[in-house]
Amino acid sequence: MGELKVEKHIRYILSVEKKKDGFESVIMEHIRLNGAYWGLTTLDLLGKLDVADTEEVVTWIMKCQHESGGFGGNVGHDPHLLYTLSAIQVLALFDRVNILDVDKISNYIASLQNEDGSFSGDIWGEVDTRFSYIAICSLALLHRMDKINVGKAVEYIVSCKNLDGGFGCTPGAESHAGQIFCCVAALAITGSLHHIDKDLLGWWLCERQVKSGGLNGRPEKLPDVCYSWWVLSSLIMIDRVHWIDKEKLKNYILDCQDKENGGISDRPDDAVDVFHTFFGVAGLSFLEYPGVKAIDPAYALPIDVVNRIFL
Repeated sequence: MGELKVEKHIRYILSVEKKKDGFESVIMEHIRLNGAYWGLTTLDLLGKLDVADTEEVVTWIMKCQHESGGFGGNVGHDPHLLYTLSAIQVLALFDRVNILDVDKISNYIASLQNEDGSFSGDIWGEVDTRFSYIAICSLALLHRMDKINVGKAVEYIVSCKNLDGGFGCTPGAESHAGQIFCCVAALAITGSLHHIDKDLLGWWLCERQVKSGGLNGRPEKLPDVCYSWWVLSSLIMIDRVHWIDKEKLKNYILDCQDKENGGISDRPDDAVDVFHTFFGVAGLSFLEYPGVKAIDPAYALPIDVVNRIFL
């Protein structure tokens, strides 16, 4: 436990990108754009985005764009909403969203909305409330919400609400903290939080804290640092974050650090990765840890970046 090892985490993030033949880099090959978002946003939250080569990153991201307008997880990969949002978010970090063909990208996203208001992730048709959030978040960041039927999108998300107050990936699916974030954030962005029973959902979410202080994603599951994002962000958006023990959660996140080599893992003493490093630092941001920039719970970007886009 103790303090956040900022310099070691920065070195760890930079080392992952440099070791292109390393295990972590190889297994992330198909989702490298997501990895860039996790790593670069962590650097920004720690006030160290300037260590990244802006032009190199921006040039590579644009090479990941498909003729359809969407982005793939790496150069030459098929486009998907998952990577399209990451591309927009990373360009927003560098204040370079202006280089995008906004109409082309927003038309691609709008083409994936289905008749019932849901969204497919790509042309192969998988439907999931993750994709509803991604589409709404992407279009909001591009100022192109008019491209979709927002009312139907909201109706579909509300149809995925369960009796326990949570949300699943499709109507009738089990409530899960990751899906809850997607649905709550999408409703927040569209001004539709009134559809949520905040006390009921807040109760379900605060029950995710276990004895160690960490949070899990569903009942009877082990805690995982990544839920420091999914659960905390949702609690913040519905104004129920005071229902958990923040100090115990902070200590849990800090205990998941590799104090020698940097990086944060899902649980203490497990192997670290960029995914959990980002969500651990983002969780500490919500907990107002000294020296970590504030992050927006709906857009998953530093608040100063969001303000630059919308103000």
